[in-house]
Amino acid sequence: MNDLAQRLQGPIEAAFTDRTRLREPAIRDAVLEAIDALDQGLLRVATPEDGAWTVHPWLKQAILLYFALCPMERWDAGPLHFHDKIPVKKPPEGVRVVPPGTVRKGAYVSPGAIIMPGYVNIGAWVGPGTMVDTWATVGSCAQVGKDVHLSGGVGIGGVLEPPGARPVIIEDGVFVGSRAIVVEGVVVEEEAVLGAGVVLTASTVIVDVTGSEPVEHRGRVPARSVVVPGMRPKRFPAGEYLLPCALIIGRRTESTNRKTSLEQCLRDFGVSG
Repeated sequence: MNDLAQRLQGPIEAAFTDRTRLREPAIRDAVLEAIDALDQGLLRVATPEDGAWTVHPWLKQAILLYFALCPMERWDAGPLHFHDKIPVKKPPEGVRVVPPGTVRKGAYVSPGAIIMPGYVNIGAWVGPGTMVDTWATVGSCAQVGKDVHLSGGVGIGGVLEPPGARPVIIEDGVFVGSRAIVVEGVVVEEEAVLGAGVVLTASTVIVDVTGSEPVEHRGRVPARSVVVPGMRPKRFPAGEYLLPCALIIGRRTESTNRKTSLEQCLRDFGVSG
């Protein structure tokens, strides 16, 4: 934990337990400073540590307290008009934002990222070289690594409550195909490929069918996996029906040139982007 986090965590946790403390100037200042730190990428809601992800619930608490502090106001951004509790954020230096792409205050987008007419919500973190394509959404507190491609219409879910819940994690070099949905704290590990229309929730069964026997995962897509939508039968009192699942049908080859590796992978496995 860095010095900034050590200084802010205690006051924010105290105010989350007793909202009346938001009347204290020092508490209000701590909440605003935490939001500014998220906005600048100085703090993150979840951080990678020793191969795992650590969630920092007090930063989600800061976001919830921030909502309580901010009144509803009207905001203008050129010809666009908004009515919200959070002011419109100007594009950070080095980030390409195509109208009407939106990055909400309290979200961090790294230099070199591209936001097409998509949306990045408060508390999210987006790495360098990442593309948030048209109508793709990055939900509150989601963590998206570097050199990720979120194709058109992708939905990366957000979470604020409960504060301890893990946000969606999309690690470095991942490709997410059009209209895919990832929610409920699922972790997509580095350089994995999700085909168009894949839906991953915490309870979605992800079946690795590349070996002689199926291997099941939940809540995690292993690194460099190639994943497509699937169906599998389940018996109910009224009969047998097909329920959705996800299938790991191969592995993306390791390569120093990720783009070449991705294009080859899509051809090899017939995965739609």
